[in-house]
Amino acid sequence: MQETILDTEHIYEGRIIKLDVHRVRVPDGQIMQREVIRHQGAVALVALDDRQNVLLVRQYRIGANQAMLEIPAGLLEPGEPPETCAERELREETGYRPDRLEYLGGFYPTPGYTTEYIHLYLATGLSEARLDGDEDEFIEMARVPLTEALAMIERGDINDGKSLIALLWVARRLGL
Repeated sequence: MQETILDTEHIYEGRIIKLDVHRVRVPDGQIMQREVIRHQGAVALVALDDRQNVLLVRQYRIGANQAMLEIPAGLLEPGEPPETCAERELREETGYRPDRLEYLGGFYPTPGYTTEYIHLYLATGLSEARLDGDEDEFIEMARVPLTEALAMIERGDINDGKSLIALLWVARRLGL
């Protein structure tokens, strides 16, 4: 099952997203319009210390209009390998560097209207290595036992999609 893009109008280009409107032919032959947010993609990682504590970050998210507790994450720079981005974001947001990065997988958070793809990693063997973050980010770090982070998911205290997926994948991998 496929839709054929007949033409595209570029509506907006910002720092993080681009908005296109596609005119498409759907499988039954009708012509429809599809709005698509183009996004360069991102990485997110579960940073787990040697005591099975997770490094989480709290920051205000304008889309949810609230401060949210989530795993470290960030946007891919054009042409940047996801592993490089993951290490950079962990250093910027938490002040730690991983000795090991294990790829967990990836996912499309909202494939109905965005091209965004998020690569997920497990970071272990953490050591201090601060790197200055983005000037528009105001972040607080929290160190939480993995089992408590899972309880926070159940209570709704962690309700960010990428954090839910990654933390639950890691918990399953560790047999929790």
